[in-house]
Amino acid sequence: MSRSVGLVGRLLAILLLALTLEFAVGTLIYERAGHLSLQDDEARRLAEHLVIARKLVTEQPPGERHAMAIQLTTDRYDVHWTPASPPPPALAPELERMRRQIIAWEPSLEQSSLWLRLASPGRSSQINGGLQLPDGSWLYFGMRHTGGQWTFTIGRMGLALIPLVALMVAGAMMIRRTLAPLKDLTKATEHIGLSDEVVVAEGGTSDVRDLIRAFNAMQKRIHRLITERTETLAAVGHDLRTPLARLQLRLEAIQDDEARDAMAEDLAEMGAMIESLLAFLGGEKNGEAVVRADVAVTVATVVDAFQDQGADVSYEGPDHLEMNARPLHLRRAVMNLVENALHYGRRAYVTVERRTGQVLIRVEDDGPGIPEDKMEEVLKPFARLDEARGRNTRGLGLGLAIVAKAVEQEGGELILANRPTGGLSAEIRLPLE
Repeated sequence: MSRSVGLVGRLLAILLLALTLEFAVGTLIYERAGHLSLQDDEARRLAEHLVIARKLVTEQPPGERHAMAIQLTTDRYDVHWTPASPPPPALAPELERMRRQIIAWEPSLEQSSLWLRLASPGRSSQINGGLQLPDGSWLYFGMRHTGGQWTFTIGRMGLALIPLVALMVAGAMMIRRTLAPLKDLTKATEHIGLSDEVVVAEGGTSDVRDLIRAFNAMQKRIHRLITERTETLAAVGHDLRTPLARLQLRLEAIQDDEARDAMAEDLAEMGAMIESLLAFLGGEKNGEAVVRADVAVTVATVVDAFQDQGADVSYEGPDHLEMNARPLHLRRAVMNLVENALHYGRRAYVTVERRTGQVLIRVEDDGPGIPEDKMEEVLKPFARLDEARGRNTRGLGLGLAIVAKAVEQEGGELILANRPTGGLSAEIRLPLE
């Protein structure tokens, strides 16, 4: 069964299969019993008709027997008389039981050389036959197929399908009602760590209630851990910023310009490390809300900020492009990509483009690029491609990891690729809907 079929669909399929098998077996048994009963009834009526026909035809002179046979013909039975001997009848073992039933109902027919055969063996259920009169002549008969049995069978099957369909509808409603708590549970799982706790009301069967109860308890533990981690990081960040600020003030008292500049760079790097660590580990609870934002303006503002610092960064794209997004997260992601481009290259090219159903934000550089086998690795937290120069690289290796995390929250994807002309192309693809 396809993986796309949900639990309700699977249960309905099982229910439908069980009911269909029960209906098929029940109908087969019922039809078999009805067929046997109908065969007995046919044998009795045919025996009565043959006895009456034999008596009336025998009492008539040979010249009038043909006319009498015509009078005995009905909508169901054909009767005709002939003085000639019949051809050898085709063997019909399946009719032997019916022949015995006819003789059982009318034992006098046993001495009449009664025989039965199918009119078209293998293709028809119409029965022909004959019996010998006391003077040696023969009386032929045939049972006409009126189609009543088939019509009766179709009608009976239609009536039997009504409770089957009603049972399916009732079963579907009961299954849907029983599994309704699981649907609420599924919705709640999408909000774990993204917002306040969503307590799911306990309901359904005992197993489902146990599952919901365990989920609610797990959700409390997760939110407690996130809250504790966020508060701890906020406290640590505040405590670290305070001595860094004091050191920054004390730098002004250092007379050696070279030493002062070196220490200022180290303090800036430490501040950048703290900011990147807090951004990555800050948790998602009560995070930035999705709003209607102008992505083009946000990206252009980032480019302007780098240009004001003297960086060689260019922007190409529309003046305005609105969409639903988290502007602060998106701004940080673009800043990280531009910083990464300027760190490994001399220039950064930033473009914004709108395509069908997507917004593309692309940051390209003219640096050395990334080896193809390392494309996945650089997206991992604390990843460094060159451990030997790790100490000379600012940050903790969280730049691209923060970008990937921010893009994932927007429902988009981050694609890294080496440019044919050299350098790296980092492309953010965001869905418009």
